[in-house]
Amino acid sequence: MKKITVLGSTGSIGKNTLQIALMFPDRFDICAIAAHKSVKLLKKQIDMFAPRVAALFDEEAACELKTLVDTKKTKILSGAAGVNEAAAYGGADLVVSAIVGSAGLLPTLSAIEAKKDIALANKESLVMAGELVMNLAAYSGVKIFPVDSEHSAIYQSIMGHNISEINKIILTASGGAFVDRSIGELEAVTVEEALRHPNWNMGRKVTVDSATMMNKGLEVIEAHHLFGIKPEDIKVVIHRQSIVHSMVEYVDGSVIAQLGLPDMRTPIAFALSYPERIPVKLPRLDLTKQGALTFEAPDLKKYPALGLAYDAIAMGGTAPAALNAADEVAVEHFLRNKIKFCDIPKIVKKTMTEVKNNVKININTIISTAKEARVKAKEIIDKGSY
Repeated sequence: MKKITVLGSTGSIGKNTLQIALMFPDRFDICAIAAHKSVKLLKKQIDMFAPRVAALFDEEAACELKTLVDTKKTKILSGAAGVNEAAAYGGADLVVSAIVGSAGLLPTLSAIEAKKDIALANKESLVMAGELVMNLAAYSGVKIFPVDSEHSAIYQSIMGHNISEINKIILTASGGAFVDRSIGELEAVTVEEALRHPNWNMGRKVTVDSATMMNKGLEVIEAHHLFGIKPEDIKVVIHRQSIVHSMVEYVDGSVIAQLGLPDMRTPIAFALSYPERIPVKLPRLDLTKQGALTFEAPDLKKYPALGLAYDAIAMGGTAPAALNAADEVAVEHFLRNKIKFCDIPKIVKKTMTEVKNNVKININTIISTAKEARVKAKEIIDKGSY
C-alpha cells in the first residue's frame, strides 16, 4: 500500500489524482491533503479518504473546516506553515505536488527536505528554482516523477536509455484555444474563448497559458532542469490532436514517442504506480479511428510568450522567476477582464526588462525577485505602460 499526500487536492490535478486512488483502494492510501480555501470540497475529500492530516492555506477557511470534521481522526492545519507541514507529513511515501503557481514552490521543497518522492505537477517549482530543487532532490535521495503529460512522455521515452545518447527533446503543444486564429484576430478574443481548450480540461490559469503558449515555455524550462538537456536542444512543435504527448530524438536518428488520448489521469497513474503500470479503466487510443496526426512549427510572432521563456533560460539567475511571477499577474488581470489577451506577453516582457536579474540563486533571491516582479507587473498594468 503506497501512502500518498496530495497538495492542491481541490484543483484539476488533485481531483484526478483522487479519482485514481478511488479506482485502486488496495494500492493507494491518501494520508494527507492540502488546498487553498475550498472548505466544502475539502470536507468531502476528508469524508471520502479519511486522511490523517488536512491543511488549508486560508486560515479562516481552516477554522471553519475544524468545526465540520472529526479533528481526532484528521488533524487540521492552516496557513503556509500548515501546508508545508502537510507536505512533509512523515507517513507519506509519495507527495503529489499539484498546487497551482508559485505557491507550490515552498511546499515542494518541504516535501523534498522530508525525503519524500515527488509526483510533480507544479511546474513553477522548476521554473523558479530548478537548480535548487534538483540539487536538493539529489542530495536527499528523492525521485521526481513528472506528471505533466509532456514530461511524463519524455520520462517514459528515455527509460532504459542513456541521457548522453539524446540528440534533442521534442515537446508537443496543442496550440491552445486560438490555434486557428490570426494574430490580428487575437486582439479581440474574450476570456470565455480563451478558456475553451480544444483537447484538455485544465484549470483556468493553465488554460490561458496554453492559449498564449506560455505554458509550453514554462515546460521548456522544466524539461531543461528535469532531464539536464540544453535549451537549444528542446524543440516545440504544434500537434493539434494532442495524441503524441512528446518525443525524444536519439543520436542515431531514432525518435521514440509516447502516445495516448488527452487524459491527465494516464500520466498521474504512471507517476503514482511507478515502477509498475496499473490497469486504469479509461478510453483507449484507436489509431485506425484517430485520423491524421499533424505537426507544425510555432509562429513566435503569434506566440511571443514562448520566445520569452527561452530568453529567461538564456538570462539565467532569477529571470525565470520574474517571468513566471509576471505571467501569473498578467493572466490574473486578463481573467478579470482588466487587460486584453495580447497584453499578457507585453506585460511579462516589460517586467523582465525592469526587474533586476540576480545571478546568485538561493531561495531568498528567488522569492524576493518573484515578489518584486509581481509588484512591477501590477504597476505596469495600472499605468497602462506596456
